[in-house]
Amino acid sequence: MNVQVILNEDLPNLGRPGDVVRVRAGYARNYLLPRKLAVEANSRNLRAFEHQRRLAMVKRETLRAQAMTEKEKIESLHLTLAAHAGEEGKLFGSVTNLDLERALHERGFAVDRRRILLAEPIKQLGDYSVTVRLQPEVDANLKFSVAAATA
Repeated sequence: MNVQVILNEDLPNLGRPGDVVRVRAGYARNYLLPRKLAVEANSRNLRAFEHQRRLAMVKRETLRAQAMTEKEKIESLHLTLAAHAGEEGKLFGSVTNLDLERALHERGFAVDRRRILLAEPIKQLGDYSVTVRLQPEVDANLKFSVAAATA
C-alpha cells in the first residue's frame, strides 16, 4: 500500500523539499516520518506547506533586494591592502579571504569569509578582483590592490 508524503528534505532518487510523492507505507512510517524527512500529505499539512512556501518566497525576495543594494556598494568600493613585500613584489606571507573579510568589516560590510571566493592566497603585489557571493543568485566583484607596506 502506498501513501503520499510531503518531503521536508532533499532526498536522492525521491525528490526535493516540498514535493508530494508516493512511497510505500512502511518506508514512510519507519524511515521518513520518524526522522522528520517528510510529513503526511493531508489537506491540513498541504495548506500549511503552501503558507510556508509563500512566506519563504517573500523572505527570499527581500533578502535578494538587500543583496542587490549591497552588491552595488561593494562593486563601487576599491580596497587597498598593505602587506610586507620583497624587492621583486613577492609578499612575505599572503593575502587571504580572512584579510579581505577584515578589510570589508572595517568599511562596514558584514561578509563571511567563506563567501569570498578566492581561489588561492595572493602572494604578489598588484591589482586583483575577487567574487563575493552575497546570496545564491547574487555575486559581487570586489576590486582591491595589494600594496607594499611602509616600515
